[in-house]
Amino acid sequence: MRRNQWKIAVLFLLPYIVIFSVFRFVPSVGGLLVSFFKWSLGGNPKFIGVDNYVNLAQDSSFYVAIKNTLAFFVLTVPVLVVASLLLAMLLNQKLAGRKVMRTISIIPYVLIPSIVGIMWNWIYDNNFGLLNYYIKKLGGGPVFWLTNERFALVAVSIVVVWTYIGYDMILFLAGLQGIPKETYEAAEVDGASRMQVFWHITLPLLKPVTMMVSTLTLVNVVQLFDQIYVMTNGGPGTSTLTMVQYMYTSAFTNYELGYGSAIEVVILLLLMVLITVQNRIGNRERKTA
Repeated sequence: MRRNQWKIAVLFLLPYIVIFSVFRFVPSVGGLLVSFFKWSLGGNPKFIGVDNYVNLAQDSSFYVAIKNTLAFFVLTVPVLVVASLLLAMLLNQKLAGRKVMRTISIIPYVLIPSIVGIMWNWIYDNNFGLLNYYIKKLGGGPVFWLTNERFALVAVSIVVVWTYIGYDMILFLAGLQGIPKETYEAAEVDGASRMQVFWHITLPLLKPVTMMVSTLTLVNVVQLFDQIYVMTNGGPGTSTLTMVQYMYTSAFTNYELGYGSAIEVVILLLLMVLITVQNRIGNRERKTA
């Protein structure tokens, strides 16, 4: 019986394993190999060992990209986790139109990223943007959201939060609906307040979901490319230049495939470090709870 179940499980997983291998695993291994070569799109690859990584260590633009990537992480991941949890708790209540609101909240995530970038470019436009229109109505002056180095990073971060909040909310909503109602009923009988129920029942039981949401959000933010490419293309200057954007520029604008692949490997390592730190913090909190 167990053998049959194992075969059925493998059969269901096989399509995903094939797709993951072809489009994820094999390209990742290929990128690792290419990172040891000097290779332009129009020439033959030349093995240079770890020279690409040595050059990366001396590349000031690469350090700017790392700083901006970490800044996106700080500006978006905590906000997304907290805001999506609160939104999920709100839409988990018996409210009129909650199904419609759930549908509306997920729309930004399913939109094509380039469309999202074009739409927010119009909203942020210096002269005719919707946001500056209302700022002028309130007596303020126009804000150069995407052309000022002080505001560009925050402006794009707002778009990222707007894009992913619905997706994270759906995950939290599934976790909330998986908590037994009897647990809340017992707390109510014991006279627990709403805040006590939230801190001592909801949050502890949602910790596995919270870890999953945090990890997925982290991966999405570190790999962020489409919106930045459409909205700022890494500018103004290098204020929104991320590691993925720099990888793309190196590989497909400067035609340095080996150098771009080396950046890809560093992105993977950074993701592994951030996820490991995040999981250790989560496990430590779970043990102390």
